[in-house]
Parts: sequence; C-alpha cells; structure tokens
Amino acid sequence: MAFYDSLSPSKLKSLANERLSDLIDKEAVRARTSLDDLQQRYPSAGPRELSQRYIDSRKQAASVLGGVTGVFGAVTVPVDLVGMVYLQLALLVEIGTVFKADFKNERGKKDVLDLFGYANGIGPIQRASPKVLGSLAAMVLTKTGLKALGRAMPLVAAPISAYLNNQHVQRVGDSAIRHYDGWVHAHEKSKKASGS
Repeated sequence: MAFYDSLSPSKLKSLANERLSDLIDKEAVRARTSLDDLQQRYPSAGPRELSQRYIDSRKQAASVLGGVTGVFGAVTVPVDLVGMVYLQLALLVEIGTVFKADFKNERGKKDVLDLFGYANGIGPIQRASPKVLGSLAAMVLTKTGLKALGRAMPLVAAPISAYLNNQHVQRVGDSAIRHYDGWVHAHEKSKKASGS
C-alpha cells in the first residue's frame, strides 16, 4: 500500500519539484566554478561575451547529441529530448550565474523554469500544473517536426538533427541573455530611483 501512496499526485509533484530543485542546485555550484575558470581565461570579457562562450560550448554538445541520435533514427528521439532539456536547463543556470542570479531561493529557480518555458514557446511553467506534460509534449512535436521527417533516412537526419539542436540552444541562450541582462539594468535603475 505504501508504494501506491507514493504515486499520489501530491507525492509525485513534490518529488518532481525536489529533483528539479536538486538539478538547479547542482548546476549552480558547477556554474560558479566554471565561471571562475572562464573569467580567469578571459579577464576582460563582459557578461554577454562570457554568456556567449557558454552558449557556444552547449551548442557543440547539442550538435553532437543531435548527430548521434539522428543516426539511430526515431528510437532515439526521447534520448535527444532529455539531453536537450538538460543542456538548456544547465545553460540557463550558467547564464544566470554570469549575471549574478540567486539560485538559492525559489524565485531564482522559478526564473529558470519560466525562461525554459518561454524559450521553448510554451510560456511560463507552473511546476504544480498537470498541463506541463502536455506542454512539453507539444514542444517535442514542434521541435522535432522536421527531424521526424528525416528519421526515415538516418544519415540525412543526423546533420539536420545536429543543426536544429545547435540553433535551438542559441535561441535559448539569447533568451536568457535578454532576460538576465534586462533584469540587471532594471535593478540598477530602481536602485538609482530609490537613491540607494
């Protein structure tokens, strides 16, 4: 009976929130260390340049992922999706770290989810909403529509998948830069207005 209790909607919701929260926490620690290394290599780089370096790194990983999963056809679409979701979440945390976002509080974590939703065209994600799965499924169909055409011929699909993943990561990164850079400017503007 205890096993079935763990499958209740409230238990699943809290478990999903904890896992996502843990992922963001781990990525935030990794991103802080990575940012220190990046700033030592490029001491004169500003936040936008550092963010683009993260984007370029994730684009390479996304291209490799798309190329590999494209070769194996439709069977690997779930692997590609899970990999892309991870790459996007990690990138959002990295760019947020560049712009000094605080991921120790729930607001910072919610920003990552909202950015993820907006960048994928599904709007803000309500972690407690049962519509999240439907929205993510719609995103998969939208994102992999062109890939699905090429899955019949895997050697053609591999470069298409790699290209689409690469472009998608760039769009997600650009969205994050616009969000966090705008947030920094708005914060500075409100500080000046308040006389702080």
